[in-house]
Amino acid sequence: MSGLEIKRIDDNLAKLILATILIALAVALRLAPLPHNFAPIAAIAIFGGAILPQRWALSLPLIAMFLTDAVIGFHPLMWVVYATFMTIALASSKWMKQIKAGSVVGTSMAASIFFFVTTNFAVWAEGRLYPPTFEGLASSYYNALPFFRNTLLGDLVFTLALFGAYAVVYRFVLQGKKSLQVERITSS
Repeated sequence: MSGLEIKRIDDNLAKLILATILIALAVALRLAPLPHNFAPIAAIAIFGGAILPQRWALSLPLIAMFLTDAVIGFHPLMWVVYATFMTIALASSKWMKQIKAGSVVGTSMAASIFFFVTTNFAVWAEGRLYPPTFEGLASSYYNALPFFRNTLLGDLVFTLALFGAYAVVYRFVLQGKKSLQVERITSS
């Protein structure tokens, strides 16, 4: 007996299944007791944008947010958060043509800054917490700095974990290759 024979499935389907499993694990982490803003959703948007077909890249962060917000709670500015994550996914799908460590780290940091700027501007513009003045806007950003640290750290950790796990599992387990180059999944 030569052992168990496994039929290979379509390459893109295998990559899509693997990406979906990794994203599902990251979503579960959003529900874990982690520090505020230390969450995997921006990483899902970056990873999805770089790896998945655009329709999946845009929908997975929204689905993940909606499902976890249904547990955590909804809020009036969630549309800004969702739009920010969609923008991050779209930007990643356009800008991350070559996936290398530097582009992953740079995109993750840019996503953290973009999230910080857009969501805190929305909090200020809503007018419930801060006055509609330049000082109010400055206070909104200043008071959010402790959360930004967690956002930046969480985005980096989860983005590197997603890309690293994807590269290792896909290359070493599914393909048996020695290279860690990550490939974009094409639509079929």
